[in-house]
Order: sequence, then structure tokens, then C-alpha cells
Amino acid sequence: MRPSNRTAIVEAALRVATRQGGADFSYETTASEAGLTKAGVLYHFPSREDLVLAVVEHVARTWEHAMLEALGRPFDEATPAQRIRAYVEVAAGDDVSRGDFAIYADAVCRPAHAGPWNEVFSRWFDLTGVPPRHRARMTTARFAADGLWVAKATGALPPVAEDHDALVAHLLSLTEEDR
Repeated sequence: MRPSNRTAIVEAALRVATRQGGADFSYETTASEAGLTKAGVLYHFPSREDLVLAVVEHVARTWEHAMLEALGRPFDEATPAQRIRAYVEVAAGDDVSRGDFAIYADAVCRPAHAGPWNEVFSRWFDLTGVPPRHRARMTTARFAADGLWVAKATGALPPVAEDHDALVAHLLSLTEEDR
């Protein structure tokens, strides 16, 4: 039995999105990137919408995997502050991708594509039960990490390289629960 090309197709579409700066990849460009025929892509993804949603889900799950690694413990054993810290570390990391941002931006513009992002991040950003003062600091850290991610992924006014570590340390300090 032949192995499925589904993952290879999704990863090819993401590479195309990274190069093009958006989720407007076609069956043709995806097939060419994956080394397949258009029919091979259609076999796994009967509609372009199916392909786009698979890419969105792949990127959202990749982020979740990276955050779990940064967390260093099972999700259910982490405090809200530890979850926000893990997000800050991933968003500020060296693996930020223009393609990830393009896929995320597509979901912002097309709410039907936001489901996988919402599914992942609603759990990570849940601050239920956190006192308001701590919740405000953690939310500030998260929003600043969002901006850092966008700046790094797009190249639009990223922080000065020598300030990066101090900036990330400051964001992480905002997640300390006992301040």
C-alpha cells in the first residue's frame, strides 16, 4: 500500500504560502511544490477550501506542539501563567515563519478559517480565575508577543536585534504571578 501524500501536500502548500506571503496557493502551485499532479492533490483535498483548512489546522497544531515543548509539562498541569509564558517563548522564538503569519492572517480575514486557531489558542489563553491584576499583565504579555511575532514574521519594523533578549525577558516577567 502506498503512503498517503496528505502531509506532504499540506507542507508544500505552506511553503508556497510562505513564498507568496499569503494563503492564495492554488492546486497547481501546491502540486508542483509537492512533486505531484493536480489530480494527486485533488484526491486528498476535493476542494480548495479543504486544502486551506488542512493547512490552517497544520499550522495551528504546529504552534501547539511548540508551546507544549516550551511548557515542559502536560498542558493540564500548567498554570495560566505558565501557558502564557510558553506562548511568549514560541512567538518570540527564532522559528517564527512568514508562512505561519500568512495562514493566521488569512484566518483573520476569513472567519471560516479561524476554527483551528480558536480551538488551540482559546485553551492556552484561558485566564479564568486569575485575579484581574495578574490577568491584565498576562494579557499585556500575550498581546506584546503577538506584535513581536508579527514584526519578526513580516520583517515590518522588528526590534533591534540586541534588544530582543531584554524585550522577551520583560514580557516573561509580566507573567509572574506573585508580583
